[in-house]
Amino acid sequence: MTIRTAIVGYGNLGRSVEENIRNQPDMELVGIFSRRAELDTDTPVYPVADIDSYRDSVDVLFLCLGSATDIPEQATAFAASFSTVDTYDNHKKIPAHYEAMDEAAADNGNVAIVSTGWDPGLFSLNRTIASSIFPTSQQNTFWGKGVSQGHSDALRRIDGVKKAVQYTIPREDAIEAARGGHGADVTGHGAHLRQCWVVADESEHDRIREEIVTMPDYFVGYEVEVHFISQEDFARDHQGLPHGGHVITSGTLGGTTNAVEFSLALESNPDFTAAVQVAYGRAAYRLKDAGLTGAFSVLEVPPYLLAPESLEELLTRDV
Repeated sequence: MTIRTAIVGYGNLGRSVEENIRNQPDMELVGIFSRRAELDTDTPVYPVADIDSYRDSVDVLFLCLGSATDIPEQATAFAASFSTVDTYDNHKKIPAHYEAMDEAAADNGNVAIVSTGWDPGLFSLNRTIASSIFPTSQQNTFWGKGVSQGHSDALRRIDGVKKAVQYTIPREDAIEAARGGHGADVTGHGAHLRQCWVVADESEHDRIREEIVTMPDYFVGYEVEVHFISQEDFARDHQGLPHGGHVITSGTLGGTTNAVEFSLALESNPDFTAAVQVAYGRAAYRLKDAGLTGAFSVLEVPPYLLAPESLEELLTRDV
C-alpha cells in the first residue's frame, strides 16, 4: 500500500510536511499545489487553480494553510474533492470548522481530519484522557518556551521596530503548583512570562518599550521583559521556531493527590506539527478505505491508525 499525498500551501509548515513525507515507508508525494509558479523544491509544482483535475491521483491532501483566513475560506472546497488533513488552530471556532468540513467531506465521499498538530491535537487528547481519569480534576495548560507568532507579529507592527520576536515562557512556580495539585490558584496571566527581543534605533527604545507593555490583548496584565539587541545578535540567536508546553491534570483518588503530565519540548514547531499532520494523513486514508466519510477530530481517530505498523504488530510490541 502506498498512500499518494499532495500539499497545498508552501510556507514553513508545507516545507516540513514535504520533508516528513520523504521519510515515510508508505507514502509518496505527488506534488505541491501553489499560487506561485516556481518554488524552491524538487517536488513537482502545480497551479492550485487546476487542483480538481488531480482528484483521482491523490489519496490525501495536506492543507498547509493559515488558520486566520486561508483555511476558513478555502478548506471546504478542498474537502469536496479530496480527503484532507489540516492544522486549524483557532480553538473557539473549531466546532464551526468541524461542522463545515463534515458537510463538505461527507457529501462527496471524503474524510477530513481537522485541527491536528499539538495544541489543538496531542494536547487535546491528553486533556480528555487525563480529565476522564479523575471524578473531579484540576487542569492547567502551559505554553512554551516558544515563539508566539501572533505576538511577534504585533511587535513588528510597532513603528520603528526593525525586527522582533516574542517568546512565551511558563513560570516554574506555576508549573510546580499545578504538579502539586494547586493549579486552581494559577491564573493565565500569572502562569507565563512574555519575553521580547527587539531591534530598533536606540533613540526609539523608551517609546517602543512603553507601547509594548501597554498593548491591550497582547501584553497588558502579563510580566513582560523587553530586550533591545543588534541586528547581528538577532540574526545569530533568534532565527528558530521552538515551542512546547505542558498539560498537567491533578485530582484526588482514595484520599491521595495524583497528577498526570504530558509535555513537549520542540526545537522546531513546524517540523513537529508537520509530523503529527502526516501521521493523521495515514489515518485519513485508512478511514476512507474502511468506507467512512465526513469530518473527524483527533479525539475520534483510533491511535493505531496513525502508525505504519499493523494493529497486530502494535499489539505484540506495545500491549
